Amino acid sequence: MDQSKRTPTFNERWADSRPTKTLVFWSWLAICVVTMVIGFTWGGWVTGGTARAMAEARGEDAVVKRLAPMCALRYQDAPNKVQKLKELTEAGAWDRAEYIMKQGWATMPGEKEPERKVADECAKLLVATNK
Repeated sequence: MDQSKRTPTFNERWADSRPTKTLVFWSWLAICVVTMVIGFTWGGWVTGGTARAMAEARGEDAVVKRLAPMCALRYQDAPNKVQKLKELTEAGAWDRAEYIMKQGWATMPGEKEPERKVADECAKLLVATNK
């Protein structure tokens, strides 16, 4: 059998290949783009702005969770608290925060206006603990 007519195997072709600089550059660029796409879509990567916004939202939620029990304590000091709790539970879910804001329980010491998110959380807390 004539050796010159034999087709080279894959390993032989791989060993003989010499990629050009252009091929190497575009290959690395494609790998970088694919890595970023996978990282941002499935890997959980976020930009700095998104991370900052997420941290601010979590911080605000933590403050609201800490202030809601203070609101519930202000309810405990209120006159006619049994009647007011009955009115709160009879109010619709959308109106409960407004009711608490009108009572002044969600206005924290040193503040002029009640905080809506605190009132929402306080309403959930009061209704859940007094069922």
